[in-house]
Amino acid sequence: MASAALIPGPDVGRIKPPSALLALTELPRAIAEWGALAVSMGTLLATAPRGDGHPVLVLPGFMTSDTSTRVLRRFLKALGYDAHSWNLGRNLGPRAIGAQGEKLVERLAEVHAATGQKVSLVGWSLGGVMARLLAKRAPTHVRQVITLGSPFAGSPKSSNVWRLYEYMSGTRVDGAHTQDMLADIAARPSVPTTAIYTKGDGVVAWQTCREDEDARSESIEVHGSHCGLGVNPSVLVAVADRLAQKPGQWQRFDRERLKHGWMYPRGR
Repeated sequence: MASAALIPGPDVGRIKPPSALLALTELPRAIAEWGALAVSMGTLLATAPRGDGHPVLVLPGFMTSDTSTRVLRRFLKALGYDAHSWNLGRNLGPRAIGAQGEKLVERLAEVHAATGQKVSLVGWSLGGVMARLLAKRAPTHVRQVITLGSPFAGSPKSSNVWRLYEYMSGTRVDGAHTQDMLADIAARPSVPTTAIYTKGDGVVAWQTCREDEDARSESIEVHGSHCGLGVNPSVLVAVADRLAQKPGQWQRFDRERLKHGWMYPRGR
């Protein structure tokens, strides 16, 4: 499971962090999502659109490693995608990816060179924030970006764990370098971008995980917890639907196309 995340963006008009109740119920709700996945996995694999074999790089959340994304990667491989782990150990922010994200850029370049294709990026929590950074740093290598509960807009302090992030990453969220980088990440990438979020997020403020919609960007709301997003059946269906789009033919998510529309709440 992904755990905590940093919320990037200027500390202006700060949104309050999630309530203590949501935070305390994260674990039991995530366990319930695991149970729902176990029941529905066969149906998901049978009904989700098949992949075209293009590479997908999956990035874990703060303080977690590739182990946390194993279920998601196995699901994508079963659909026919060439799913890759990030191979950078635990996600401790700059301590894992480098001060400028250079280690992560190198990892993306490796996958791109090995496959000869543009890479779709799927990032959970802080991993999604980093996926947006990658799309800015190497847009010619990226096919699309999908974020799961990733707080890429708003104040770094609209989170229950920003102090832990500072301690573990060795980075001050109010530092000039960090603020400049996060402001860049908050701006929409040039590639198609999907932001999946839940109003039941007990770690980061859900309002900071949404993208404004235009011809190349969208937000999709699901029911669930922050820590369960990587195994949430609704999320897996949405990710499969987004990845199945052909290059140059990206369109915003249409719930009516999905046989499992009952998994999704009404509206955005």
